[in-house]
Amino acid sequence: MALNLNQVNLRISAGLPKQFPTDPMVQIAFSGRSNVGKSSLINSLLGRKSLARVSASPGKTITINFYDVDKKLFLVDLPGYGFAKRAPADKEQWSALTDGYFTKNPNLDLLKLVIQLVDSRIGPTADDEMMLSFLREAQIPFLVVATKSDKLNATERKKSEELLRNHPDIPADTPIIFYSALKNEGKTDLWNQIYRFTGLN
Repeated sequence: MALNLNQVNLRISAGLPKQFPTDPMVQIAFSGRSNVGKSSLINSLLGRKSLARVSASPGKTITINFYDVDKKLFLVDLPGYGFAKRAPADKEQWSALTDGYFTKNPNLDLLKLVIQLVDSRIGPTADDEMMLSFLREAQIPFLVVATKSDKLNATERKKSEELLRNHPDIPADTPIIFYSALKNEGKTDLWNQIYRFTGLN
């Protein structure tokens, strides 16, 4: 691998746009609803058990976490959305912070890819569709990762893949990767896409 995954740390949990790092490093952002398995995926991707904290209360933490990978790449964990029990003020905070990442990020030009997570068992929710629509309209490159794939049997997986392939908010040429953080399925494919979009390899 081009990146040394032994050199990884949480640079900052930013609660305000002014806290975003200004280092001229390429960025890959992870987006998805609360409880879709974002932290588990990031831990799997980096070969760690608890670098990204898996919250017992989905949607509780409203920060953007910047993980510094070998001083060459930021993996950016956007706060989860769509958590029904979140107070209106918290939802506003989520919206402002996430919007700030895409509008007040000093290195937005270094954002090479958004990895949009979707629960493979249920497909895109209304909140997922809003995010997908935003990414398309903003012309931000993205791919789709279908999480928790180990929970699907062969028939369910085929149905899930067809749903994603034919979804109107997902262009036909969008990479779709089925991922199991438990079994590391999809890990190599996802890294290959990250290298392709960042040019780090």
